[in-house]
Amino acid sequence: MSDVDVTDLAILRLLREDSTQSAGAVGRRVGVSQPNAWRRIKRLRDAGIIAGETVEFDLAALGFGVTVFLGIKLATRGRVSLDEFERAISAIPEVQTVEHVLGLYDYRVRVVARDIADFERVLRRRIMTLPGVGDIESNVLLSEEHRVGPL
Repeated sequence: MSDVDVTDLAILRLLREDSTQSAGAVGRRVGVSQPNAWRRIKRLRDAGIIAGETVEFDLAALGFGVTVFLGIKLATRGRVSLDEFERAISAIPEVQTVEHVLGLYDYRVRVVARDIADFERVLRRRIMTLPGVGDIESNVLLSEEHRVGPL
């Protein structure tokens, strides 16, 4: 979509911060009327630029005190399809994201657990038993700064 202007970009920034804002509130903040803001938001959705809305959870409040990033290298690419591995690892409840990447590892996986002992259980009983898993590198998240994209 080539006709995204500075007002559209401002609207996108506001919605990224809080997608529950009304078109009237967004319009006031960017200096356009409520109907104009609503039409712009609808056009951005129709064009696929706004692809959805998500809800963020406070993982600590839910009892998940540890986040670990795994680098997973598949041992046998020919015998286990990537789709099969992705389906299997995505079915593990503690797995938040699965990213197929280029580099030292084939996948980058974000896992949450209640504590380190819980993570070890998930790693040993669920992840390491998946077909095709070879090398695994674990990095425990110490802190996280929420940084937003290029807009």
